[in-house]
Amino acid sequence: MYLDLIMKLKKINNREHIFDVVRKKYVKNTPEEWVRQNTINFLNTKKGYPISLMSIERASSINGLQKRSDIICFNKDSKAILLVECKAPSVKLSSKALDQALIYHKVVKSKYIMITNGTKHFCYEFKNNEIKPIGNIPHYS
Repeated sequence: MYLDLIMKLKKINNREHIFDVVRKKYVKNTPEEWVRQNTINFLNTKKGYPISLMSIERASSINGLQKRSDIICFNKDSKAILLVECKAPSVKLSSKALDQALIYHKVVKSKYIMITNGTKHFCYEFKNNEIKPIGNIPHYS
């Protein structure tokens, strides 16, 4: 899914960092961060989601606990369209990852949820208060 994208990398204090185009800064390049940055670029270049309408690690209070959503894509009316939960490539996608995204969804209320580990992804749509798997990641338009 992400192989044709080029990331900006640099060493800071002997640690590799990757450029986050949403936050406009270099962040520590962990396996999960690699997936997040590649997903951002994929959503922007292949699916048309504007960088300016993305939020990264947005804090939400859920049952009194502070949680952070990996990626939220909004429409021009500031309504959440797509909530993305990213995992490291070594993490097998399971109901646990989906459950985590569903917890964030209670606050975000996006139309779609995506879970990805960079090599596999699953996307779901909310319709009539039900979640249904869909075959493809929806295009922004």
